[in-house]
Amino acid sequence: MDRLKELIKNNFQGFTFFYRILRVRVFLVLLVSISIGILDGFGLALFLPLLQLVGGAKEASREGMGNLDFLVIYLENWGFMLNLKTILLFLVFFFTLKGIMLYLGGYYQILVRLHFLRSLRLKLLTDFNLIQFKKFVTWDIGRVQNIFTSEIGRITQGFASYFRTLNQGVLALVYAGFAILVDPAFAILVVLGGLLSNVLFSYFYKLSKIASKNLSANNSLLHGLLTQFITQFKYLRATGRNLFYSKKLEDSILSIEYENRRLGKYAAILQAGREPIIILVVASVILIQTDVIGAPLASVMVSLIFFYRALTAVNMLQISWNNYIQLSGSLDNVQVFGEELQFAKEKKKGRIHLDGFQDKIKLENIWFYYGNQGVLKNINLEIPKNQSIALVGESGSGKTTLVNLLAALFPPDKGSMTIDGKLVSELSLESYQSRVGFISQEPVVFNASIFENVTFWGEDTEENKARFYKAMKQASMLDFLEQLPEKEQTLLGNNGINLSGGQRQRIAIARELYRDIDILILDEATSALDTETERHIQDSIEQLKGHYTLITVAHRLSTVKNSDLIVMMEKGRIEYIAPFEELIIKSSKFNRMVKLQEI
Repeated sequence: MDRLKELIKNNFQGFTFFYRILRVRVFLVLLVSISIGILDGFGLALFLPLLQLVGGAKEASREGMGNLDFLVIYLENWGFMLNLKTILLFLVFFFTLKGIMLYLGGYYQILVRLHFLRSLRLKLLTDFNLIQFKKFVTWDIGRVQNIFTSEIGRITQGFASYFRTLNQGVLALVYAGFAILVDPAFAILVVLGGLLSNVLFSYFYKLSKIASKNLSANNSLLHGLLTQFITQFKYLRATGRNLFYSKKLEDSILSIEYENRRLGKYAAILQAGREPIIILVVASVILIQTDVIGAPLASVMVSLIFFYRALTAVNMLQISWNNYIQLSGSLDNVQVFGEELQFAKEKKKGRIHLDGFQDKIKLENIWFYYGNQGVLKNINLEIPKNQSIALVGESGSGKTTLVNLLAALFPPDKGSMTIDGKLVSELSLESYQSRVGFISQEPVVFNASIFENVTFWGEDTEENKARFYKAMKQASMLDFLEQLPEKEQTLLGNNGINLSGGQRQRIAIARELYRDIDILILDEATSALDTETERHIQDSIEQLKGHYTLITVAHRLSTVKNSDLIVMMEKGRIEYIAPFEELIIKSSKFNRMVKLQEI
């Protein structure tokens, strides 16, 4: 059983992968190929009676047609005489039907390929949306980007090559079957010769598969390096390390070129060697048939027509298969990625819909681990509706992990988190997270207009415009908006390059307020801004107090001085919970932090 599974895995991996997505469509594609081969075979079979008329005969006979004589028998039973007009009429008939089937089959294959591409992309996208955030943060983003862009494109090419291989394989079998019906001895000899020649091809297929896997891995590496090169370019340029990092990119590019060169060489060898080998096999078999076995040349020639078709199909099969092998590394990569997505899925998904945040968030005995390291330890915290809570502490104290947990980006490993008395694990996360706004140190600004950024590509309706202007007013952005010639239709550029740091933060705040949220989380939202800009942003946030539940993470204690409660964290634990002035008295560490920041 294990050997059978290994056999299927090694030889039918591509088929099982495509079948899982396409199902019965796979067999419909093959059925069309069989129909094309049979119609072509019937047409070619009529060349034998046509050759009989070359000598001047008025009618042809079944002689020399072997087991294909049933075609002549049927025609005679239907009252047709095997004269020149009848044979030509049925030649046109069979090849016309073949042309119609070629059109229908070709168009259907395009539809199947588009269905495959859409289904694969949507499945990966759906599974990606369901992964645990805890696992996502450990993934190589460059590899993920490579899979969703380059690898999907390569798999689509591989899909086309794989089904061309199947089609040509079916045609080769059909033509070989016709050849066997005409002259079994000749057919068997050609098949044996073809199998021997395939030993040489299989060696280069193995080399191509290895090179394809290396190419896929190098492409993922290059995507990762490029992503980091672009996002960290300012640092690399400022420290003079951009040339050193470019050397890593250069090495990766050269590795990709090397693997592509290997694939090209193997493809050229196979392309150049196929036709001479085919001709050698056919010529040898004809000599054996006529000189050794003494078979008549006429039946050999008709059988040769079929085998020429079969060997042409085999030739195309080998070209298509080699193309597929060159792209198979991408298929392996996507399959592994798909398995990782399944493994990384959220284990349990709640179904209780949360219409709105009404009472409080409560954390009881919360523990959270990364590997074996405890990041949050025995956290107990209550956050009443419309109160402002600040999380403070040194770097690594667990503040960001705690707000990630409050945003339900991951569940606790131990303990419980409830919203209005309902366990988060039992809630529909979409319904809860739709009530949560999240603003980080690096605000999210899309390469779109201000209106599209704030409304998240909402329709340009009067209702949405009213909500847009209300959110912009709450974020203190109306004055800025009025100064722009194109107002809300102003394009912001990549990551808001046309905005200052404070303006980007206000756009991010406006987007969250536009959503009509209950809870607003600000994770170091003003730490990257200058003091003056920070003060303006803080004034905007202060106006939200009492209207939203505010959860703030801050290093600058001046930004959280007016919070209702401050949570002092240290090494993953909550040390104290108290208002600002009271916490100065309770915590000597907090007292030192206040003095150091001269508040």
